[in-house]
Amino acid sequence: MGNSLQIKVGKRIQKIRIEKNLSQQDLAAKCNFEKSNMSRLEAGRSNATLSTLEIVSKALEVDVIELFK
Repeated sequence: MGNSLQIKVGKRIQKIRIEKNLSQQDLAAKCNFEKSNMSRLEAGRSNATLSTLEIVSKALEVDVIELFK
């Protein structure tokens, strides 16, 4: 299982995604990721790089810092 920060960031990505009415599949497609990778990211089971978080934040149309709030 991921560490606390990974889990918090994953939950934040999920929250923003839901607020923007996107499915996990929709967000994964916008990021050019597999749905399984997006699932692991949201669950905090993936140690995302800064590049990955930048891709996700752009797809969600938020600043990267929003993923850490």
